[in-house]
Amino acid sequence: MKKYLGFLAFLCLNLFANAQQLLLETKIKQLDPNTIWTQKKALPLKFPTFHPQGMVKIGNFFFMSSVEVTKPPKNGDTGKGVGHLFKFDSTGTLISKISLGEGSIYHPGGIDFDGKYIWIPVAEYRPNSKSIIYKVDVLTLQIEELMRFNEHIGAIVHDTESNKLLGASWGSRNFYEWQLNTKGKVMTNVSPEQLRIKNPSFYIDYQDCHYLGNHQMLCSGFQKYSHPNGNVVRLGGFEIVNLIDKRPIFQVPIKLWSPSGLAMTNNPFWVETIKGGLKAYFVPDDDSASTLFIYETELK
Repeated sequence: MKKYLGFLAFLCLNLFANAQQLLLETKIKQLDPNTIWTQKKALPLKFPTFHPQGMVKIGNFFFMSSVEVTKPPKNGDTGKGVGHLFKFDSTGTLISKISLGEGSIYHPGGIDFDGKYIWIPVAEYRPNSKSIIYKVDVLTLQIEELMRFNEHIGAIVHDTESNKLLGASWGSRNFYEWQLNTKGKVMTNVSPEQLRIKNPSFYIDYQDCHYLGNHQMLCSGFQKYSHPNGNVVRLGGFEIVNLIDKRPIFQVPIKLWSPSGLAMTNNPFWVETIKGGLKAYFVPDDDSASTLFIYETELK
């Protein structure tokens, strides 16, 4: 009887999650370049954040990946550093943290959460390099190494419906996909050249991505555009990408900037539905300037 009730609870949770994902997709697609976002809070983070990368919100807590550079890369070398996963609360107070990576592989990227695990790629701090893919139990923060791959993976998403992982390279110029078995292990181990799929979208580079349901991911990012007069414009945006054909099915600029001038989508993000609209969380700035900006928008 307990097993049957447990299955029913699991089924109800999954149905609720699917409904929430569908609602989020519907509301995201209502955004346009003229959508009005209202800042609700600017919360300074009360701990050393270094260079934030990816973020998920689970209940009242945030989990954020970040890279601490102790020796900057120079002339094509890897530099030195430490990869972090921070857990902090709604006041910006650090609750716990763990370190990720090894040796020259210390740069965490965009992260995803599938209901049990946080998926995190950690790579060398340079393109065309190598990565370790981890999953972290959100309750225990136990780290499990899933695989190693000869490419810089800067963001990762778990398609829970097909049980596949989708990784994006440095600058999100290429995609890589891996099938998982029932035990959560990668079923194939082939070269990057055999798996590589070029990203047909160019106007932003993805910084952080999250699974949206229905074989889709929601990504945020930005791109710098230089005018001949020397002025630089940083444009941020959201994209919904079809994980089956790897093509964008919805794109919208997010015309929000931090006081430093960085696009609000410069680093990690999270979006959730609220009554009447959306709530978005951003941490665009590094180190002591790191602030959790919270915005809301009303939609039909």
